Amino acid sequence: MPEGDSIFRAARTLDQALAGRIVASFETVLPALDRIHQDRPITGRTVERVWSQGKHLLVGFSGNLVLRTHMRMNGSWHIYRPGEAWRRPRRDMRIVIGTGAFVAVAFNVPVAVFLEGPAVARDPTLRELGPDLLASDFQAEDAVTRLRERGTMTIGDALLDQRALAGIGNIFKSEICFVCRVDPFALVSTLDDETLAELVTTAQKLLRANVTATSGGITTYRGLRQATGRARAEDRMWVYGRRGKPCRRCGASIQSMKQGLGARTTYWCARCQGETRSFEF
Repeated sequence: MPEGDSIFRAARTLDQALAGRIVASFETVLPALDRIHQDRPITGRTVERVWSQGKHLLVGFSGNLVLRTHMRMNGSWHIYRPGEAWRRPRRDMRIVIGTGAFVAVAFNVPVAVFLEGPAVARDPTLRELGPDLLASDFQAEDAVTRLRERGTMTIGDALLDQRALAGIGNIFKSEICFVCRVDPFALVSTLDDETLAELVTTAQKLLRANVTATSGGITTYRGLRQATGRARAEDRMWVYGRRGKPCRRCGASIQSMKQGLGARTTYWCARCQGETRSFEF
Protein backbone atom coordinates (compact mmCIF):
# COMPACT_ATOMS: atom_id res chain seq x y z
CA MET A 1 0.00 0.00 0.00
CA PRO A 2 1.43 3.43 -0.88
CA GLU A 3 2.31 5.42 2.22
CA GLY A 4 1.56 9.06 2.86
CA ASP A 5 4.78 10.32 1.28
CA SER A 6 4.02 8.47 -1.97
CA ILE A 7 0.50 9.89 -2.15
CA PHE A 8 1.78 13.39 -1.35
CA ARG A 9 4.32 13.20 -4.18
CA ALA A 10 1.73 11.81 -6.60
CA ALA A 11 -0.69 14.61 -5.74
CA ARG A 12 2.03 17.22 -6.14
CA THR A 13 2.98 15.89 -9.57
CA LEU A 14 -0.66 15.74 -10.69
CA ASP A 15 -1.21 19.26 -9.43
CA GLN A 16 1.80 20.52 -11.39
CA ALA A 17 0.48 18.85 -14.53
CA LEU A 18 -3.26 19.47 -14.29
CA ALA A 19 -4.05 22.47 -12.11
CA GLY A 20 -5.48 25.38 -14.06
CA ARG A 21 -6.08 23.28 -17.18
CA ILE A 22 -9.42 22.50 -18.83
CA VAL A 23 -10.47 18.85 -18.99
CA ALA A 24 -10.60 17.91 -22.67
CA SER A 25 -11.48 14.26 -22.12
CA PHE A 26 -12.68 12.05 -19.29
CA GLU A 27 -13.01 8.29 -19.31
CA THR A 28 -13.72 5.72 -16.63
CA VAL A 29 -14.69 2.08 -16.34
CA LEU A 30 -16.25 2.70 -12.92
CA PRO A 31 -20.06 2.93 -13.28
CA ALA A 32 -20.61 5.27 -10.33
CA LEU A 33 -18.17 7.80 -11.75
CA ASP A 34 -19.49 7.42 -15.28
CA ARG A 35 -23.05 8.19 -14.14
CA ILE A 36 -21.87 11.49 -12.68
CA HIS A 37 -19.95 12.25 -15.88
CA GLN A 38 -23.00 11.53 -18.05
CA ASP A 39 -25.26 13.74 -15.92
CA ARG A 40 -22.80 16.56 -15.23
CA PRO A 41 -19.86 16.21 -17.64
CA ILE A 42 -16.34 16.46 -16.32
CA THR A 43 -15.14 17.63 -19.73
CA GLY A 44 -15.11 21.39 -19.95
CA ARG A 45 -14.40 21.82 -16.25
CA THR A 46 -11.12 23.22 -14.98
CA VAL A 47 -8.90 21.21 -12.67
CA GLU A 48 -8.53 23.62 -9.77
CA ARG A 49 -6.07 21.67 -7.65
CA VAL A 50 -4.87 18.21 -6.65
CA TRP A 51 -3.93 17.46 -3.06
CA SER A 52 -3.55 14.64 -0.56
CA GLN A 53 -5.09 13.89 2.82
CA GLY A 54 -3.24 11.05 4.45
CA LYS A 55 -3.40 8.22 1.94
CA HIS A 56 -6.24 9.76 -0.07
CA LEU A 57 -5.62 11.69 -3.29
CA LEU A 58 -8.18 14.33 -4.26
CA VAL A 59 -8.75 16.14 -7.55
CA GLY A 60 -10.82 19.31 -7.37
CA PHE A 61 -12.76 20.45 -10.45
CA SER A 62 -14.61 23.68 -11.10
CA GLY A 63 -18.29 23.50 -10.28
CA ASN A 64 -17.53 22.32 -6.74
CA LEU A 65 -16.79 18.70 -7.63
CA VAL A 66 -14.04 16.60 -6.06
CA LEU A 67 -12.75 13.16 -7.05
CA ARG A 68 -11.47 11.20 -4.05
CA THR A 69 -9.31 8.15 -4.71
CA HIS A 70 -7.48 5.66 -2.52
CA MET A 71 -4.74 3.42 -3.91
CA ARG A 72 -5.04 0.52 -1.41
CA MET A 73 -2.41 -2.10 -2.30
CA ASN A 74 -2.03 -1.85 -6.07
CA GLY A 75 -3.43 1.45 -7.30
CA SER A 76 -1.37 4.20 -8.92
CA TRP A 77 -1.66 7.43 -10.91
CA HIS A 78 0.50 8.06 -13.99
CA ILE A 79 1.11 11.22 -16.01
CA TYR A 80 1.65 11.08 -19.78
CA ARG A 81 1.88 13.47 -22.68
CA PRO A 82 -1.03 13.14 -25.15
CA GLY A 83 -0.31 10.21 -27.44
CA GLU A 84 2.45 8.80 -25.25
CA ALA A 85 2.33 5.03 -24.71
CA TRP A 86 1.12 3.90 -21.30
CA ARG A 87 3.42 1.84 -19.13
CA ARG A 88 0.52 -0.26 -17.88
CA PRO A 89 -1.98 -2.31 -19.97
CA ARG A 90 -5.31 -0.69 -20.80
CA ARG A 91 -7.16 -3.40 -18.86
CA ASP A 92 -5.72 -1.85 -15.68
CA MET A 93 -7.12 1.60 -16.48
CA ARG A 94 -9.83 2.92 -14.17
CA ILE A 95 -9.89 6.69 -14.80
CA VAL A 96 -8.44 8.99 -17.48
CA ILE A 97 -8.36 12.78 -17.12
CA GLY A 98 -7.06 14.39 -20.29
CA THR A 99 -6.02 17.98 -20.91
CA GLY A 100 -4.29 19.59 -23.86
CA ALA A 101 -0.88 19.18 -22.23
CA PHE A 102 -1.09 16.09 -20.04
CA VAL A 103 -3.09 12.91 -19.50
CA ALA A 104 -3.53 11.51 -15.98
CA VAL A 105 -4.38 7.81 -15.79
CA ALA A 106 -5.44 5.95 -12.64
CA PHE A 107 -4.52 2.26 -12.81
CA ASN A 108 -6.12 -0.39 -10.57
CA VAL A 109 -7.53 2.25 -8.22
CA PRO A 110 -10.09 0.37 -6.09
CA VAL A 111 -11.69 3.37 -4.38
CA ALA A 112 -12.92 6.36 -6.39
CA VAL A 113 -15.91 8.57 -5.61
CA PHE A 114 -17.14 11.98 -6.66
CA LEU A 115 -18.04 14.37 -3.86
CA GLU A 116 -20.09 17.49 -4.53
CA GLY A 117 -20.00 20.74 -2.61
CA PRO A 118 -20.55 20.29 1.14
CA ALA A 119 -20.26 16.51 0.75
CA VAL A 120 -16.48 16.89 0.83
CA ALA A 121 -16.56 18.23 4.38
CA ARG A 122 -19.14 15.63 5.39
CA ASP A 123 -17.41 12.63 3.83
CA PRO A 124 -17.05 10.19 6.75
CA THR A 125 -13.80 8.70 5.46
CA LEU A 126 -12.08 12.08 5.37
CA ARG A 127 -13.68 13.31 8.59
CA GLU A 128 -12.38 10.31 10.52
CA LEU A 129 -8.77 10.87 9.47
CA GLY A 130 -6.36 11.91 12.16
CA PRO A 131 -3.91 14.81 11.70
CA ASP A 132 -2.06 14.55 8.38
CA LEU A 133 1.67 14.29 9.06
CA LEU A 134 2.47 16.14 5.83
CA ALA A 135 -0.08 18.93 6.22
CA SER A 136 1.21 22.44 6.83
CA ASP A 137 -1.15 22.75 9.82
CA PHE A 138 -0.27 19.38 11.38
CA GLN A 139 -1.20 19.29 15.07
CA ALA A 140 1.25 17.06 16.94
CA GLU A 141 -0.61 17.43 20.23
CA ASP A 142 -3.81 16.14 18.65
CA ALA A 143 -1.93 13.15 17.24
CA VAL A 144 -0.48 12.31 20.66
CA THR A 145 -3.95 12.53 22.23
CA ARG A 146 -5.38 10.21 19.60
CA LEU A 147 -2.61 7.68 20.15
CA ARG A 148 -3.17 7.83 23.90
CA GLU A 149 -6.85 6.99 23.32
CA ARG A 150 -5.73 3.68 21.78
CA GLY A 151 -4.25 2.35 25.00
CA THR A 152 -5.24 -1.28 24.42
CA MET A 153 -3.58 -1.39 20.98
CA THR A 154 0.06 -2.15 20.34
CA ILE A 155 1.95 0.96 19.25
CA GLY A 156 2.72 -0.66 15.89
CA ASP A 157 -0.98 -1.07 15.17
CA ALA A 158 -1.83 2.37 16.57
CA LEU A 159 0.65 4.06 14.24
CA LEU A 160 -1.09 2.41 11.29
CA ASP A 161 -4.52 3.59 12.44
CA GLN A 162 -5.28 6.48 10.07
CA ARG A 163 -7.80 7.82 12.57
CA ALA A 164 -4.95 8.48 14.99
CA LEU A 165 -2.60 10.16 12.56
CA ALA A 166 -2.72 9.98 8.78
CA GLY A 167 0.05 8.93 6.44
CA ILE A 168 2.01 6.14 8.13
CA GLY A 169 2.22 2.79 6.37
CA ASN A 170 3.90 -0.47 7.23
CA ILE A 171 7.40 0.59 6.20
CA PHE A 172 7.44 3.74 8.26
CA LYS A 173 5.78 1.98 11.19
CA SER A 174 8.80 -0.27 11.65
CA GLU A 175 11.32 2.51 10.96
CA ILE A 176 9.69 4.97 13.39
CA CYS A 177 9.65 2.46 16.23
CA PHE A 178 13.28 1.57 15.63
CA VAL A 179 14.44 5.19 15.54
CA CYS A 180 12.66 5.82 18.84
CA ARG A 181 13.85 2.54 20.39
CA VAL A 182 10.25 1.49 21.02
CA ASP A 183 9.09 -2.12 20.99
CA PRO A 184 6.42 -2.15 18.25
CA PHE A 185 4.48 -4.76 20.23
CA ALA A 186 4.30 -2.64 23.39
CA LEU A 187 0.80 -1.54 24.38
CA VAL A 188 0.19 2.18 23.99
CA SER A 189 -0.91 2.28 27.63
CA THR A 190 2.62 1.32 28.71
CA LEU A 191 4.23 4.29 26.93
CA ASP A 192 4.48 7.72 28.50
CA ASP A 193 3.44 10.94 26.79
CA GLU A 194 7.05 11.90 26.10
CA THR A 195 7.57 8.70 24.13
CA LEU A 196 4.34 9.15 22.18
CA ALA A 197 5.34 12.73 21.35
CA GLU A 198 8.72 11.51 20.15
CA LEU A 199 7.10 8.88 17.94
CA VAL A 200 4.90 11.56 16.38
CA THR A 201 7.79 13.95 15.85
CA THR A 202 9.91 11.21 14.30
CA ALA A 203 7.05 10.14 12.04
CA GLN A 204 6.67 13.68 10.76
CA LYS A 205 10.43 14.03 10.25
CA LEU A 206 10.76 10.77 8.31
CA LEU A 207 7.79 11.40 6.05
CA ARG A 208 8.82 14.97 5.31
CA ALA A 209 12.32 13.83 4.43
CA ASN A 210 10.78 11.78 1.63
CA VAL A 211 8.79 14.54 -0.07
CA THR A 212 11.62 16.92 -0.95
CA ALA A 213 10.49 19.15 -3.79
CA THR A 214 11.63 18.34 -7.31
CA SER A 215 13.67 20.91 -9.21
CA GLY A 216 11.09 22.29 -11.63
CA GLY A 217 9.15 20.69 -14.45
CA ILE A 218 6.66 17.87 -14.39
CA THR A 219 8.56 14.91 -13.00
CA THR A 220 7.67 11.69 -11.29
CA TYR A 221 9.51 10.43 -8.23
CA ARG A 222 12.11 7.84 -9.18
CA GLY A 223 14.16 7.77 -6.02
CA LEU A 224 14.03 5.28 -3.19
CA ARG A 225 12.33 5.86 0.13
CA GLN A 226 14.90 6.37 2.84
CA ALA A 227 14.92 6.51 6.62
CA THR A 228 18.62 6.47 7.50
CA GLY A 229 19.76 9.44 5.43
CA ARG A 230 22.32 7.24 3.67
CA ALA A 231 22.71 7.42 -0.09
CA ARG A 232 23.18 3.78 -1.13
CA ALA A 233 19.94 1.95 -1.88
CA GLU A 234 20.88 -1.01 0.30
CA ASP A 235 21.57 1.30 3.26
CA ARG A 236 18.36 3.32 3.28
CA MET A 237 16.34 1.35 5.83
CA TRP A 238 17.14 0.66 9.47
CA VAL A 239 15.09 -2.52 9.86
CA TYR A 240 12.35 -2.84 7.24
CA GLY A 241 12.94 -5.78 4.89
CA ARG A 242 16.14 -6.73 6.73
CA ARG A 243 15.10 -9.89 8.58
CA GLY A 244 18.15 -11.88 9.66
CA LYS A 245 20.58 -9.10 8.79
CA PRO A 246 22.67 -7.36 11.45
CA CYS A 247 21.25 -4.30 13.14
CA ARG A 248 23.01 -1.18 11.89
CA ARG A 249 23.47 -0.01 15.49
CA CYS A 250 24.24 -3.04 17.62
CA GLY A 251 24.83 -5.95 15.24
CA ALA A 252 22.02 -8.15 16.59
CA SER A 253 19.88 -10.00 14.07
CA ILE A 254 16.84 -8.09 12.82
CA GLN A 255 13.60 -9.94 13.54
CA SER A 256 10.20 -9.89 11.85
CA MET A 257 6.72 -11.11 12.66
CA LYS A 258 3.15 -10.61 11.48
CA GLN A 259 1.26 -8.08 13.57
CA GLY A 260 -2.32 -6.95 14.00
CA LEU A 261 -5.57 -7.86 12.28
CA GLY A 262 -4.06 -7.06 8.90
CA ALA A 263 -1.13 -9.40 9.59
CA ARG A 264 1.34 -6.79 8.34
CA THR A 265 4.98 -7.75 8.78
CA THR A 266 6.80 -5.78 11.47
CA TYR A 267 10.61 -5.58 11.62
CA TRP A 268 12.57 -4.70 14.76
CA CYS A 269 15.78 -5.17 16.72
CA ALA A 270 15.02 -6.80 20.06
CA ARG A 271 18.23 -5.50 21.60
CA CYS A 272 17.87 -1.85 20.55
CA GLN A 273 14.14 -1.65 21.10
CA GLY A 274 14.02 -2.97 24.61
CA GLU A 275 14.10 0.63 25.88
CA THR A 276 11.96 3.57 24.85
CA ARG A 277 14.57 6.26 24.24
CA SER A 278 15.57 7.98 21.02
CA PHE A 279 18.76 8.30 19.08
CA GLU A 280 19.83 10.76 16.42
CA PHE A 281 19.57 9.80 12.77
